[in-house]
Amino acid sequence: MNSQYLRTTYRRVSLVVGAVVTLLLAGLMVAGNAQAAAGCQVAYTVPSQWQGGFTADVKVTNLGDAVNGWTLTWTFPSGQRVTQAWNATVTSSGDQVTAKNMSYNAAIATNATVGFGFNGSWTGGNTAPTSFALNGVTCTGAVGTPTPTPTPTPTDPPPAGGDAMATVAAMQPGWNLGNTMDAIPDETAWGNPLVTQALLRQIKSQGYNSIRIPVTWSNHHGPAPTYTIDAVWLSRVRQVVDWALAENLYVLVNLHHDSWQWINGYPGDRTNVMNRYTALWTQIAITFRGHSSKLVFESINEPQFTGTSGDAQSDEILRELNVAFVRLLRQSGGNNTTRLLVLPTLYTNSNQAQLDALLTTISQLGDKNIAATVHFYGWWPFSVNIAGGTRYDANVEQDMVDGFDRVHDTFVAKGIPVIVGEWALLSYDYTRPGIIERGELLKFFEAVGYQARTRKLTTMLWDAGSFLNRNDLQWRDPGLYALMKASWTTRSATASSDQIYVRRTGTITSKSLTLNLNGASFRSLRQGSTVLTNGTDYTVSGTTLTLTSAALTRLVGNRTPGVNATLEAHFSQGVPWPISIISYDPPTQTTATGTTSSFTIPTQFRGDQLATMEAKYADGSPAGPANWTSYKEFWSNFQPDYAANTILLKPEFFAEVNDGSTVTLTFHFWSGTQITYRVTKSGTSVTGSVS
Repeated sequence: MNSQYLRTTYRRVSLVVGAVVTLLLAGLMVAGNAQAAAGCQVAYTVPSQWQGGFTADVKVTNLGDAVNGWTLTWTFPSGQRVTQAWNATVTSSGDQVTAKNMSYNAAIATNATVGFGFNGSWTGGNTAPTSFALNGVTCTGAVGTPTPTPTPTPTDPPPAGGDAMATVAAMQPGWNLGNTMDAIPDETAWGNPLVTQALLRQIKSQGYNSIRIPVTWSNHHGPAPTYTIDAVWLSRVRQVVDWALAENLYVLVNLHHDSWQWINGYPGDRTNVMNRYTALWTQIAITFRGHSSKLVFESINEPQFTGTSGDAQSDEILRELNVAFVRLLRQSGGNNTTRLLVLPTLYTNSNQAQLDALLTTISQLGDKNIAATVHFYGWWPFSVNIAGGTRYDANVEQDMVDGFDRVHDTFVAKGIPVIVGEWALLSYDYTRPGIIERGELLKFFEAVGYQARTRKLTTMLWDAGSFLNRNDLQWRDPGLYALMKASWTTRSATASSDQIYVRRTGTITSKSLTLNLNGASFRSLRQGSTVLTNGTDYTVSGTTLTLTSAALTRLVGNRTPGVNATLEAHFSQGVPWPISIISYDPPTQTTATGTTSSFTIPTQFRGDQLATMEAKYADGSPAGPANWTSYKEFWSNFQPDYAANTILLKPEFFAEVNDGSTVTLTFHFWSGTQITYRVTKSGTSVTGSVS
């Protein structure tokens, strides 16, 4: 993840800065020493220009036979000068410019593209060059006839051995050692204890076959030019890797928060970032090249870049980094020549444009030991509980199905394996309960297991400490773990809710739930070891489960507010579905005063639970943050405290409330009850009253 707790998988938008000038030159590419002739295309663009300066990007696409080693020359028509270059060594003699390949981009395979860029200066004008020459031959717009000279052997032959699809399948299911080796500045900085071999043994014993060890390196290496990794840190990473391998786990190691700490600056500082990137990966590669093939490397976590003209340019930048990573690892020797390497999409999202960009990169590499990776945190409104996204509904399911279908059709169907390197819900955190109602969460987790499994996607749960308690090595929610484990091989039935609310006063009537059978059949309804009686305690008609008034009367007892009984619906497959029988009265609230930094609404919950909150001005328009919706984000804007009988309105909410305007709040509870409350902000003072 790209923050300590949360990270969004949604697309970032970059602003276009300056004019863009594109010149496509198709011509003849001829290497020296009678190498076979080939066609090429050169794209010269100026994505950014300012008074006296500009940034240029140059791409050469090889349309014919492979070349190994290249020199590109051109003449500036307006007296421009190159001041800084990346991905090529650029020299000038007056207006004449020569760009030569780096060690890692010397080879250009057929239909492949090599790119480099530079910053330049100009005075009278910045007219684009009109002619380029490659290896001494001017691009003429024709493809030459190959000479009898044999075609040179490619620099990067596809590695032999290995079955990437089988390897990735064997990694299912996987687990993330989150907020640990990736924590900043050190292993325990974000609240988790030091990793032990006992932890890794427990992970293996719970059915997991792989572990992703996110590692942030930026605080653990020296300065340029060597960027030497701290020996103690490297030894610690190796120790954890060795422990995991000893437990017969596949292990994935990456560059994690480095992605947003410094790799994201690549567009504006290509030379330094690439040098740092390759220096780190070279040291990692050398350290682990003798390790088992069950060790896997991932180039970058959630790649993202600043200062680009948009996703297309960012995709190209990511391609450069991914290609450099693959070539470096392959050339480092040992088991790295055939080791499985994992390449991410931009932002690790599953938008089709980003999937296509990564597919192009993988296809151009021609390396059979590569897997693609994306992350999945669900439909955003549901994942954080905003915009009324309180339930696992058709929107949530369709988002999941569409994303997994795109990933499958783009990669898996073509024989390229996919690792969903992180998955969970953004707001699932044991320290912040209630954001996602448990039954809705269970339905989501059950569906992920099924939808990923049927598309042959390997999934790696993001666990920063919210699922497995690292102190006692026990699951914080054993029922959730049991459901996840079942989803690896089968489906579990669910229901429209895991709660039945019964008013504390008045006549008790029967209550019904809709069963989502997911291929199972209903077997029984139980309270602990007691099997309830069909016909007397409940009835099942098709997919409708109805608890009788007599059974509910017995189950609620003296109607103490809160959960009075817990039932389980058992089915022919999967895990049972829990049902809580809850007694409640409609919640009540009273007047309050406070400040924008400290305002709480006295609330008697009376057995009920808060689902969401709406905020509107008098004209009906949304109030507060995210003013495209009246439903505010749970916990970020408001937070219930059931022990204190209050609802806290956060400073972040009042920061975007109009001064002097009355805001009507509507609190939605899981019983179906809605109550309204009015707040008015005046400077830093806030008053609240019952509506």
